[in-house]
Amino acid sequence: MVKSTPASGRVVVITGASGGIGRAVARTFATRRDKIALLARGRAGLEQAVREVQEAGAVALAVPTDVADPEQVERAATTVENTLGPIDIWINVAFTSVFAPFTDITAAEYTRVTEVSYLGYVYGTKAALTRMRPRDAGTIVQVGSALAYRGIPLQSAYCGAKHAVQGFHEALRCELLHDKSRIRVTMVQMPAVNTPQFSWVLSRLPRQAQPVPPIFQPEVAARAVLYAAEHPRRREYWVGASTAVTLAANAIAPGLLDRYLAVTGFSSQQTDRPRHPHQPQNLWQPADDTDGHDFGAHGIFDEKAHARSGQLWASEHHGLLGGAAGVLAGAVTILLVRQRRG
Repeated sequence: MVKSTPASGRVVVITGASGGIGRAVARTFATRRDKIALLARGRAGLEQAVREVQEAGAVALAVPTDVADPEQVERAATTVENTLGPIDIWINVAFTSVFAPFTDITAAEYTRVTEVSYLGYVYGTKAALTRMRPRDAGTIVQVGSALAYRGIPLQSAYCGAKHAVQGFHEALRCELLHDKSRIRVTMVQMPAVNTPQFSWVLSRLPRQAQPVPPIFQPEVAARAVLYAAEHPRRREYWVGASTAVTLAANAIAPGLLDRYLAVTGFSSQQTDRPRHPHQPQNLWQPADDTDGHDFGAHGIFDEKAHARSGQLWASEHHGLLGGAAGVLAGAVTILLVRQRRG
């Protein structure tokens, strides 16, 4: 599935590239004329993702992979390097989940979510590091969530996995810093994003699952991932003011937030419409393999989703904003001193 092209960009691996954020990330890197390896299970989504990347003038390689299987991930990494060349950037996005109260999730389902949404990141990172360390070069981006810091009801399996990724990321970063490695790892904490997950994640909720507003389009998330990959020295990036507010509130008053979410967390994650009884489920098999339907990057909440994020801009320009704040503080100090002397 590789298209010959004069492009000589970076070799980028994206897991979960068949839909949602991963799909949008692939399209965004394609504009840089990178050579992009697309890892996912769903054939229909992968095939269309390849076409989109090629139409943008970049090289695309589809590698069907279940990230919960470390041997498949290792083979995929070998295939990528043998076909496209040394891996420059590895982006972990793939996940699955269950929308349900904790007591309604089986042990097997919990295991599966953990294997995909946490261990999939571990296996991907290990495969990338194995190849990057001899060269002492490369970047790994973990796509996280505000839920990596703040658990919410009805998503205990997903929250647990994202918390695990966060701890893993911090530990690995410390080790690389200790080794004075030039390999960079960073994490992008996402807000609610309009992706197909709300139409294909296993759900036992009575009504249609929805992201908690404010909702952002996957292209916002993809721009953040691109920026993080190109500026990986920061340990993490926050996308959306809602992410910043959530993390700040959890740091200041986590008990109060527990009680607030206990009251609002069930209703805010469901629409007024009943859940479709035959909604596809991607926990055990790809949702797009059921009928060959390609879900794409966007979910069903386009009318409610924002196409840009002021917080992302601030996160990308924190140095500029910090300098401006310093200048402003200095000016205020000088003014106050002059007033006192007067």
